[in-house]
Amino acid sequence: MNISNDYTQELKRSMKTRHLFMISLGGCIGTGFFVGSGYTIHEAGAVGAIIAYLVSGFIMYLTMLCLGELSVAMPVTGSFHTYTTKFVGPATGFAVGWLYWLGWAVTVALEFLTAGQLMKRWFEHTPVWIWCLIFALLIFLLNALSAKAFGEAEFVFSSIKVIAIILFIGIGGAAMFGLLDMKSGEGAPFLSHFFDEKLFPNGLKALLITMITVNFSFQGTELIGIAAGESENPEKTIPKSIKQTVWRTLFFFIISVSIMAALIPSDEAGVDKSPFVVVLDNIGVPYAGDVMNFIILIALLSVANSGLYAATRMLYSLSKEKMASPSVGRVNKRGVPMNALVITLAVSALTLLSGFFAAETVFVWLLSLAGFGAQVGWIAITGSYLGFRRKYLREGGKVEDLKFRTPLYPFLPILAFITNCLVIISLAFDPEQRIALYLGVGCSIACYVYYYFKMKKVSWGQDEPQEIQLQRNKKMML
Repeated sequence: MNISNDYTQELKRSMKTRHLFMISLGGCIGTGFFVGSGYTIHEAGAVGAIIAYLVSGFIMYLTMLCLGELSVAMPVTGSFHTYTTKFVGPATGFAVGWLYWLGWAVTVALEFLTAGQLMKRWFEHTPVWIWCLIFALLIFLLNALSAKAFGEAEFVFSSIKVIAIILFIGIGGAAMFGLLDMKSGEGAPFLSHFFDEKLFPNGLKALLITMITVNFSFQGTELIGIAAGESENPEKTIPKSIKQTVWRTLFFFIISVSIMAALIPSDEAGVDKSPFVVVLDNIGVPYAGDVMNFIILIALLSVANSGLYAATRMLYSLSKEKMASPSVGRVNKRGVPMNALVITLAVSALTLLSGFFAAETVFVWLLSLAGFGAQVGWIAITGSYLGFRRKYLREGGKVEDLKFRTPLYPFLPILAFITNCLVIISLAFDPEQRIALYLGVGCSIACYVYYYFKMKKVSWGQDEPQEIQLQRNKKMML
């Protein structure tokens, strides 16, 4: 089985390890963490919140291991859509690619809308749509310049978030252990909230529901695979980036949540106000609300930046697999698939309009579908990995020849696949998120039907990604 890394690429390999790491962080550290963590503490309690983040972090770790081996063996743009097409089936690859693309296009719109609403704190009389337009133009330009420009911008955005979290950990940890006085004059809480309240104040069901929410907050780490086709020296940059992403993300999430749970009683946490702001206010940090508003704004723009990049590259990959028009696969001299970029932003703009005119119906449905598409991406990664390793071994490949190997095969990959499937199934037990399951399954079926009745007749007739075929044809010509 040929797993050579020397694929013919139209995109430019300009991403370094630091870019990949920050792109991954950019996709997962957003409002789900800065605001949603308050909901997790409120529903699951102090201990339950940490358990939820640990379990979800473990699922992320297993998924990233599978992605690491696949991305190093086949560093192609679009990654798991291509892997799913090759190792599971073209119809499944078609469904996964389009669901994932739509999910990120919708998410980009959500980030613009939320960022515009945040600006009301400082510019009360400026319409939200103007800020949406400004932010959309900024993110479009960053993506249109080049992959390197996008990577540098994401590096700056994510660095601000990381610095903010590190400062929060330092200030919050000092208050937690009595090195800083609380504004209320109360003594240091230490670990009292972990022992004074019930283990699971709202029951085990509430803990399970929060696990679903927390699991979605880790999604975005898979963007390393999306960017694999534009990374320098994938054999070195991808494994290093994955290790950094897994352990640093877990550290930032779990330590921050532990400090928040120690300083805020679970019955006072929620989604009305960021728990970060609550903690900083209680400590007496001046302008805590404004500072945190700025950090969340940067987080939103960072997710929008990463999301637009991911969706554009997924659409490019679909084109290269002949699952979308060839025109969206064309790149300019800077190595940017401009047609794919413009189309993706246009879909985001339409979604944004639904946020203004159909916020309670169409917009909610699209957001639900976005969450479903992201989880399907993780299932596709683990399922594709199992297919890849089985085919690799069946064709005589040696495990020791793989540059990056997932440990404890097949136990850990199977566990990764099962746990990711359980997350999808668990949506049925949460009334508020059940619609995501209905819409997601419906759209998946529609993709399969469209592929078999339309796409299969049109094209593909190929068993391998186009990049591999081009490489083989080149060698044959030589």
